[in-house]
Amino acid sequence: MSIINVNNLTFSYDTHHENIFENTSFTIDTDWKLGFIGRNGRGKTTFLNLLRGKYEYKGDIVSSVSFDYFPFAVDEQGKTMEVIRNVIAPYSLWEEEMQTCIEENTEESLERYGSLLEVYMQHDGYSIEELIQKEIGKLNVEQNVLDRSFHTLSNGEKTKLLLAALFLKKNNFLLIDEPTNHLDSEGRKCVADYLKTKKGFILVSHDRLFLDRVIDHVLSINKHSITTQHGNYSSFKENKDREDQYEQAENERLKKEIGRLESAGHRNENWSRQIEKSKIGAADKGYVGHKSAKMMKRAKVIEHRQQKMIEEKKELLKNIEEADTLKIHCIDYAKSTLLELQNVTISYEGKQIGKPISFTVRQGERLALNGKNGCGKSSIIKLLIGDKIDYEGQVMKGSQLKISYVPQDTSFLRGDMKSFVVQHGIDESLFKAILRKLDFTRNAFDKDLAELSGGQKKKVLIAKSLSEEAHLYVWDEPLNFMDILSRNQIEELLLKYQPAMIFVEHDLLFNKRIATDILSFD
Repeated sequence: MSIINVNNLTFSYDTHHENIFENTSFTIDTDWKLGFIGRNGRGKTTFLNLLRGKYEYKGDIVSSVSFDYFPFAVDEQGKTMEVIRNVIAPYSLWEEEMQTCIEENTEESLERYGSLLEVYMQHDGYSIEELIQKEIGKLNVEQNVLDRSFHTLSNGEKTKLLLAALFLKKNNFLLIDEPTNHLDSEGRKCVADYLKTKKGFILVSHDRLFLDRVIDHVLSINKHSITTQHGNYSSFKENKDREDQYEQAENERLKKEIGRLESAGHRNENWSRQIEKSKIGAADKGYVGHKSAKMMKRAKVIEHRQQKMIEEKKELLKNIEEADTLKIHCIDYAKSTLLELQNVTISYEGKQIGKPISFTVRQGERLALNGKNGCGKSSIIKLLIGDKIDYEGQVMKGSQLKISYVPQDTSFLRGDMKSFVVQHGIDESLFKAILRKLDFTRNAFDKDLAELSGGQKKKVLIAKSLSEEAHLYVWDEPLNFMDILSRNQIEELLLKYQPAMIFVEHDLLFNKRIATDILSFD
């Protein structure tokens, strides 16, 4: 066990006017399976980078552990086994150097060989391939992928392999940043079960079920503080709701009490002034003066109590998250049936992908496409929006059907907001209002779209879709990188307006709440 102490941390980017962290202090135990949550743009990834020493900051971060970060770039050329081995440690380099030492066969080179051999053995060099095979087996990865070129693997396979590599490294504390974005529902469960057996990491995720399966502590970036507490996401949410309800009730109580004291203070001041006036012509001016002073003193006591309550009220509601109601501009179609597929199969380079697919979407229906990565879900979606996809079967779309599309990929986003709005012909005021409701920070509006966080980019695409009039909404993994509160906002929106929709999403809670029907590709 080790402790990470954060003391009076203050940090802002050179391009920002406001601090992301200001005099922030908290403590983390490295044995914790720590879920790191907070709205997009609050600084989760920034804090992980501060732990890694990537930026200068004020204050102190004191730790005796080294950090490894996921995801990370690797050289994808070469066999998977070699790629994974060299993520864990530079085995290939050590082996080459030891071979060179043997070939030189000098006293100096043999001494160097002995030092290298000791390091090699400390890092399990002679058994590392067996350890890798055992570790990836825990993640349900087939052993034969180790003989394939790494660049040919799916994103889900790469995620699992690189996580396994990090956990095989020696003495490092892992910073795992949104590992679920390339995983299907089955993959998420598998990785959750795997992480549950480990200890010592910080996990950034917005998948509520995934967090509940994995973590035993929560680190939360709130509006004005950072807090840690024992438990999973559900227990955190329960405690947060209870605290918010208490603060709101306390705020209402103090408002009423402050109003009552304010009225009482005004009455006492009026009475005191009236008593002072009565001194004129009074027989016993001393008694009247004493009574006036007593009333003024009482007014001062009331004023002091009122000020104290105002100060107490200022400390409330600072971390209550606001989630404004969203709207969607869905329009009715002339007919009840919008879209129908009959026995459609997708092909790549002449090879059929998956089994024939048939479904119908009517007004008010929300169809979830469910299945493993690579089974053809995104290809079906691209076919529906008019991309050139090789297929067989019948695709029948209603005449003049308006479709609003949210793609899975956000990497194409670049340029300023104004140009994006003009390019897509949407109302700028409406678009920005939706982003503000999704907690888009004001300084983010001035950034190049390419500089936004993953969650902010996804919100740009969601806001574009919500700004468009459409008969049918086609969303491909809309919640990737999206914070939990924004997910809740979108769920409430879809339940309220009930638009016709086809979507792919691996967040099981979202599917359960939103889908009126689920089509399985398995």
